[in-house]
Amino acid sequence: MPTIVVDVMPKAELLDPQGKAVSGALGRLGVDAFTGVRIGKRFELTVDGPVDEAVLAQAEQIAADILSNSVIEDVVGIEVVE
Repeated sequence: MPTIVVDVMPKAELLDPQGKAVSGALGRLGVDAFTGVRIGKRFELTVDGPVDEAVLAQAEQIAADILSNSVIEDVVGIEVVE
C-alpha cells in the first residue's frame, strides 16, 4: 500500500524551544558540528489503492487544514512512498 508522507515544520521566524533544547544538549555533549536544530512533525497517510492526482490533492488539503496550524507551521513536504 502506498503511503503519503507529510512533513510539517515551525515557521522559520518562530522560536523552536524543542530544537533549542536539543541544540543545547548537543553542545553539552561536545558535538559542535551543528549550529542549530529545528524539530517538526511527520505524518504518514496510508492509501488503500493507487495515489492519483485527486488523492494527492486531498492529502494536500488535509495537510493544510488539519495536520498543520498555518499560523505557526508550514507544510514543507508531501511525498508518495510506495
